[in-house]
Amino acid sequence: MIRKIQLLVGLLAIAFISSCNFTEEIDIQEDGSGKLSIKFDGSDMMEMGGEELAKTNEKAVDSIISFKEFLEEHKDSIAQLAPEEQAKLKRLEPFNLRMVMDPEKKEMLFDLFSDFKDISEVNNAFNTFQEASMLGPNSQQAPAPMPASEQATEVYYSFAKNKFTRTAKIVNEALFQKQLDSMQGAEMFLSGSSYTLKYHFPKKVKSTTAEGATFSADGKTMIYQVDFLDLMKNPALLDLEVELEK
Repeated sequence: MIRKIQLLVGLLAIAFISSCNFTEEIDIQEDGSGKLSIKFDGSDMMEMGGEELAKTNEKAVDSIISFKEFLEEHKDSIAQLAPEEQAKLKRLEPFNLRMVMDPEKKEMLFDLFSDFKDISEVNNAFNTFQEASMLGPNSQQAPAPMPASEQATEVYYSFAKNKFTRTAKIVNEALFQKQLDSMQGAEMFLSGSSYTLKYHFPKKVKSTTAEGATFSADGKTMIYQVDFLDLMKNPALLDLEVELEK
């Protein structure tokens, strides 16, 4: 089982240069608490490589890793790391990672999720998702568009007085440009990939700056999708504001 989990996490790292579809789902309650989930659907990836994985003759996996437990179990080793590396791992603590893989059914799913009392607690969740991919045994050799050791962008959430905002900011311009340059060779693989927002609010949406967003019948769920490659080139593409009815 441990070996299969390591394989899954290694595949997660590789997923960042493969065709990928991400869903960022947030469920906010009226008091501001809720749950955030970043999901990666690797079905297309399994279509390409599932036969090789099936040759391992291992059973399908549906496992959940608690990073709080993971950090506790490895606290002695972690204490020997540099302070910045310890801080990076500490950011994973509130999260859990569900990993599903079934080579025969060509299914692969990663779901990083966390409950929160205030949505600001889960800022930079996508960066955290990438950092989770660095825990595999071969993670140092696995290429990724955005290295977990240093991030060029940050995402901030806020929810107050019936108003929700999502804002991205480039915090390291030089690194961001370097990442854009490194992605040029991966554009063919990333073509057709998507990043979808699925937000559930406690009240009906009155207005939003997300042009083209769709809504549930009750008006409380908003869905907004963009091209993944476009988002990597322009993090502000998903900057938005949502105002709820009073």
